[in-house]
Amino acid sequence: MKIRKCLKTINLERCILYLGAASFLVWIILGIYFLPQNHATQEPGRHSGRHQWRIFREDDPNPLLQKRPPLLFEKLSDKERQTPSAPNADKQTSFVLKNQDGSKGASVKEKLEQIHKKKLNEAGFKVDDKGSEKLQDQSLVISDNKHNPVLNKLLRLHENKLNKAGFDVQFNQGNAPKLVSIDLPPINYNVHLFYYPWYGNPETDGKYLHWNHRFLPHWNKAEMIKWPLGIHKPPDDIGANFYPSLGPYSSGDPDVLDKHMTEIRSTGAGVVSVSWYPSRDADDEGIPSDRLIPLILDKANKYDLKVTFHIEPYKNRNHLTLRADLQYILNTYGQHPAFYRMKHKGRQLPLYYIYDSYHVQARDWAKIFSPEGEMTVRGTDLDGIFIGLIVEKRHREDIYTGGFDGYYTYFASNGFTYGSTWRNWGIIQAFARAKGLLFLPSVGPGYVDTRVRPWNSINTKSRDHGKYYEMSFEAAVNVDPPLISITSYNEWHEGTQIESAVPKRIDNFIYDDYAPGGPRYYLDLTKKWIAHYSKRKKTDL
Repeated sequence: MKIRKCLKTINLERCILYLGAASFLVWIILGIYFLPQNHATQEPGRHSGRHQWRIFREDDPNPLLQKRPPLLFEKLSDKERQTPSAPNADKQTSFVLKNQDGSKGASVKEKLEQIHKKKLNEAGFKVDDKGSEKLQDQSLVISDNKHNPVLNKLLRLHENKLNKAGFDVQFNQGNAPKLVSIDLPPINYNVHLFYYPWYGNPETDGKYLHWNHRFLPHWNKAEMIKWPLGIHKPPDDIGANFYPSLGPYSSGDPDVLDKHMTEIRSTGAGVVSVSWYPSRDADDEGIPSDRLIPLILDKANKYDLKVTFHIEPYKNRNHLTLRADLQYILNTYGQHPAFYRMKHKGRQLPLYYIYDSYHVQARDWAKIFSPEGEMTVRGTDLDGIFIGLIVEKRHREDIYTGGFDGYYTYFASNGFTYGSTWRNWGIIQAFARAKGLLFLPSVGPGYVDTRVRPWNSINTKSRDHGKYYEMSFEAAVNVDPPLISITSYNEWHEGTQIESAVPKRIDNFIYDDYAPGGPRYYLDLTKKWIAHYSKRKKTDL
């Protein structure tokens, strides 16, 4: 009776309208419920031309998906499933693209490859199916080329954009290129990195230089016969306990120098102290490297870095030849914008490290470094800041009487010399301040040279996963030095490098690496401690 009475009072057309609205609402709810969780649409005109694509997941757990009309969903064929995939492909989801009209389109993987190749071609690459791998762990790496021409071309084409934007180009163990965004810190020109330009390879130099370093014999003949002799055989067997990310590179390769300056810039260190020999001289394992100084200066300048000279003990070096060296360096490189000068005693002067300075008598050094010396450079165009090497305790006084401006310790092996022993740095600094000298302690990540001096394991200093390096930096910062030097960026023979390195194994040797950190581990530690040093110096001001 109530229903019949109600029907009499309700307009029939209104009732039909209400029922229609309710049905439409139910249809929308069911449509949303039946639509799979993972789907994507692509608007017409964006990569797909006039077609609209839909992506549906094949193994959607929703059983209601199986009730879809067949034109909306289709399983991949067995042939498609045989496409090479990553090691964990059995755990991955397969996708298929459908055209708007329901016809079968490309797989998601194929579509992504097409987009990826298009982007590379727009960037200046020529990518073909024959020479490239497809969406695997090392994507688009030419499989039969160990030197990664793709990466080299990337560096050449985009070095300015990538590096200026704060990117670094890194390698994994398989030498696959990887772009890593680097947060560039402020530059501190009071932190100097010792740099070695003596490496060579057949591609650039016609032969290997330094990577094939010979085993150095022990001075005691009875001891000598216990150890191997001969030379190393690159590219896999090199004269170092670590293996560089760049492989056995050439110091004359402009792309390598770009990479090096990028890494140095990423640490915050501002000055590259380059190992230097006169134009016709070289060490026993290399060739003259003065020819590379213009390129090093140009590349350093590109990243706002400065270059100073670490003058090596070449044959017959003395105070007279060094005075001539100063004239040559200033005349040849002194006007370059990357040539380093710092303010000292009211003047902007170049700084020079003089390695093994104790080989020349203090009285001879005084002839050019003392203001009263008979051939003094003081007050002339050749004047500079001259830093001698302190090895033994007596060298403090020799450096002072020789007219030097200060001293550095160089060696990264704590306890190896009086100067390189951390606990002595407070006393050494006190002496320097009393005499008006500069003390530049040298910090380093560790030391190991048994691939060139197999008998010298007594001086090995384990990196201890970075703890040794941090202790070294802390000891230096605690004596409040005006400058800090770092041994080294790339002295691979003595295992003091902070340059990026990768794990490597050969038949009879396993190279050390930076585990558990990655290839950049010591660059990042350097960045951390330079920031700490900079903050402390700023606080002291």
